[in-house]
Amino acid sequence: MPTSVQNVAVTSDEAGMRVDRFLEARFPGLSFSHIQRVIRKGQLRVNGKRTQPKARLETGQNVRIPPLRLDQPKPRAPGNAADEKTREFLKSITLYEDADVLVLNKPMGLAVQGGSGTTRHIDGMLEVLRDAHGQRPRLVHRLDKDTAGCLLVAKTRFAAAALAKTFRSRSARKVYWALVAGVPKVQQGRISTFLAKEEREDESVMRIARHGEKGASHAVTYYAVVETSGPLLAWVSLKPVTGRTHQLRAHMAHVGHPIVGDPKYFLLENWQLPGGMQNKLHLLARRIVVPHPRGGVIDVTAPLPPHMQQSWNLLGLDAKRYDPIEDAPGE
Repeated sequence: MPTSVQNVAVTSDEAGMRVDRFLEARFPGLSFSHIQRVIRKGQLRVNGKRTQPKARLETGQNVRIPPLRLDQPKPRAPGNAADEKTREFLKSITLYEDADVLVLNKPMGLAVQGGSGTTRHIDGMLEVLRDAHGQRPRLVHRLDKDTAGCLLVAKTRFAAAALAKTFRSRSARKVYWALVAGVPKVQQGRISTFLAKEEREDESVMRIARHGEKGASHAVTYYAVVETSGPLLAWVSLKPVTGRTHQLRAHMAHVGHPIVGDPKYFLLENWQLPGGMQNKLHLLARRIVVPHPRGGVIDVTAPLPPHMQQSWNLLGLDAKRYDPIEDAPGE
């Protein structure tokens, strides 16, 4: 943690990030309340001016970062039944664990972080996993609430710093599976657009933007059709190069093949969901491959969540099929 004032420049990969997320990514382990406090008090400044936690950063902007401190953990009562239940739940969704990292199979519908009205979330649950030194596991990336699958968590400050750097440098490889409406004419391709956040009456969405537009960030996704179910549905594998908010959902909608069950981006008229399928977001963070902070590679795969497995069974799709996205570039 910086013990004196720092001035840092926003990198191109950090463009479009919220100010609070930027601080969290640069300094894993800072509490949510501490981040909000330094921004609210005007101690953190962007190009010399006060800012808001939700403000989006642009490449080259200068961020003044005040001295920061790690919050001391609150003592927890030993043998707490609720904590034990939370520990058991986290253990039940663990796909991989070692001394430095944890990969969770995040269920669909469970938020990764708190927000207005959200009290049950992964970040809060991680409190029960504090070690003897008071270190708690930290998030190093996020998934949308309704996206299931691989969520990487750092168990130590060392791992958090190393993995945050990995994600900033785009060295992490992520593969997603989705069920989309219609079948893309081109079986494998690259989607490259600019995305900007748009506030609507009761929600915010990412829209396609022009290059140079204020708040717009470049987003690149590779896709490949794995298998189809007639002309109505296609199972696609997706590899995001950038990590923008709702990137995959906005990109698939942009090319005319929105993800089934997406409440924000599925806007096709007169489209009927096949009988027996659940109207839930059919998007899975299938696989994550990252360099391990101490050498070697973390390579973890998540199974289809129940609602997607049900759809795969109904449509006769074989989850063991070869995934052609393996051949897509990582950059």
